[in-house]
Amino acid sequence: MTYTPSPSGDSSADWQSIDTKEAGFDSARLADATAYALATETPWPRDLGEADSVPGLTDIEPPPWNKPLGIFKPRGGPSGVVLRGGKIAATWGEPERVDMTFSIAKSYLSILTGVAVADGLIADIDAPVADSVSGELFASEHNRHITWRHLLHQTSEWSGTLFDKPDQVDHFRQVGAGSDNSRKGEKRELQTPGTFWEYNDVRVNLLALSLLHVFKQPLPDVLK
Repeated sequence: MTYTPSPSGDSSADWQSIDTKEAGFDSARLADATAYALATETPWPRDLGEADSVPGLTDIEPPPWNKPLGIFKPRGGPSGVVLRGGKIAATWGEPERVDMTFSIAKSYLSILTGVAVADGLIADIDAPVADSVSGELFASEHNRHITWRHLLHQTSEWSGTLFDKPDQVDHFRQVGAGSDNSRKGEKRELQTPGTFWEYNDVRVNLLALSLLHVFKQPLPDVLK
């Protein structure tokens, strides 16, 4: 779910509430569900910038690749909203609090790419990114064949270092239940762009930087 505050900043002007029973929920069971959500907070520390280790993240990275970069904002506690028919049936925590987000960034970037195509800033998602982004990022013989579609599909096989993190950091990375990351970070031979899928956060950041080159303004401003 995406929450978009009103221009006035008064969220009450955007959302109407609805009684849980009227919404078709069992009030007791919904209360149990919200209580469970509050009681089962992620084991990740609230301030990642001060954390020495983040379970399931930095503990599978060797130094110095496991060191965070940038500015971090400590997050709040568990929060959520249950909507039914566009109306609020239940809330918990601080759903209006602005917090950092992570994996959903890929959805943001997909939307931004669509905006760039609609606005004519990207002629074709199958066009080489090098046509729109100058400099060394896509200058090599390998990287110059990478298209926007490759970046969106995580099949770019881009080779390089971005913000002090090499693409190698996520070689052999696995995601999902039962993942084996014992070989994560072990260098492998790169494949032809578009022929091999691998989850790689360095390349997600590359897509963000490439879109910044295209829009020539902060991406959060474009999203607004």
